[in-house]
Amino acid sequence: MPPYEDIRCHDLAGARHIELHRPEALNAWTPDMGRELLDALDDASADPAVRAILITGAGRAFCAGADVKNARETTSDGAPDLSGRLREIYNPIVTTVREAPKPVVAAIHGACAGLGVSLALACDLLLAADDAYLLLAFTRIGVMPDGGALAFLAERVGLTRAAELAMLADKLPAARAQDWGLVTAVHPADELGEHAVALVERLAAGPTVAYASTKQALNAVSQRHLAEALELEVTLQQRHATTHDYAEGRAAFVEKRRAEFQGH
Repeated sequence: MPPYEDIRCHDLAGARHIELHRPEALNAWTPDMGRELLDALDDASADPAVRAILITGAGRAFCAGADVKNARETTSDGAPDLSGRLREIYNPIVTTVREAPKPVVAAIHGACAGLGVSLALACDLLLAADDAYLLLAFTRIGVMPDGGALAFLAERVGLTRAAELAMLADKLPAARAQDWGLVTAVHPADELGEHAVALVERLAAGPTVAYASTKQALNAVSQRHLAEALELEVTLQQRHATTHDYAEGRAAFVEKRRAEFQGH
């Protein structure tokens, strides 16, 4: 494995452990971290010695979503490019997790927000600390959820609850997320690590080909339109690039104040 700046990787008992490692920014995604994560997932997916994958986050949170303070690229007409990173980095990460021929486990603690939710829900099994919460904060900055979050939520919890999480942008505590069927198990925060390691080692010692077949069949039933949904998100997300609400939402986030949206 090459040296990474924003993630950490190591192998243990047949499992690849991947840790998001920007703790000072609550592991908020930047393009560089996304590229490193995609590379690490591609490598783990293709390596026959790796029979399961565990994704965790360093510090106080799993992932705070995309780093809004990170400068955006612009399109040819000078508008913020809200679609390029999705198409080139973030959506391929989601696709790689779903298509990996081995189980992928996420263990979340603290904040799991924005693209962090997309990543966690893309995994096959999701463990949570009792202090964890899911938060689709996208509308707080005047954009829509992306990274496949809406597709995963609508399939698992239905349209009403998916709309609630996406539009109201309220926190969903781990215990309620488990009740809704989004989380496999909830553990005390100080015990999450040991439970996650035990689960991924159990999977790594299991029938890898059978797991891969099971995952392929589940994808065929529940995620057969995922590629279309991801591409639609790319198109729809770019619609927000020139709106007042996106500019206001992003400014309000950086300035730590309440956004004043005008509906255009």
